[in-house]
Amino acid sequence: MYLDSTMLLVLPAILLSLWAQFKVSSAYKKYSQVNNRRGFTGAEVAKQLLAVSGIRDVRIEPVHGQMTDHYDPGSKVLRLSEGVYGSASLAAAGIAAHETGHAIQHNLGYGPLGLRSTLVPAANIGSRMAMPLIIIGLLLSSGSGSFGLMMVYGGIILYSIAVLFTLITLPVEFNASSRAMELLSENRILAEDEVAPTKKVLSAAAMTYVASALTAVLTLLRFILLSNRRR
Repeated sequence: MYLDSTMLLVLPAILLSLWAQFKVSSAYKKYSQVNNRRGFTGAEVAKQLLAVSGIRDVRIEPVHGQMTDHYDPGSKVLRLSEGVYGSASLAAAGIAAHETGHAIQHNLGYGPLGLRSTLVPAANIGSRMAMPLIIIGLLLSSGSGSFGLMMVYGGIILYSIAVLFTLITLPVEFNASSRAMELLSENRILAEDEVAPTKKVLSAAAMTYVASALTAVLTLLRFILLSNRRR
């Protein structure tokens, strides 16, 4: 990455990201060792919540890795990581419920989720192509001037799409967590005193999305400052 004093602008977001990663790791580690009293595994939690929500066309599958849980709206598959699918821990219940929240969003036609899904291809291109264009453009702008700046501006536009994607992700993730906790409580899958610890896992995970969005926004501002300097 192009290094100069503007890196200080992004430093708070980097520190927040490190703190958020620590919080989610510690919360997951702690509550993955505490089983829910009803003994429901992550897969069973997801199955029950899909059923009470009237959703019968979503498959639940295990997926390799840790914290790799996700809902695929294209194939209507809810994939739970190995530590969630067969685990009866509070962490597993919360994560499974959160991913089920995405399936419910999809079933209800939740607007931000649809917009995020639409932006995925463009955001992927933007995140891959923006940085090389901006860095090369900044290097060239010191010599060839306008051509280098055109590359920088092009990179900024591409990166802006990736930033928009991270911002839209925030309401999607917060809404899924809110639905998850409501469903877990209303359907008595968790006991009353188990709700708060489970919420801590989801709240910690939500902070990683906040940190990611802040990092993206501040990085975009940094690139705009660098382009203005060159101009």
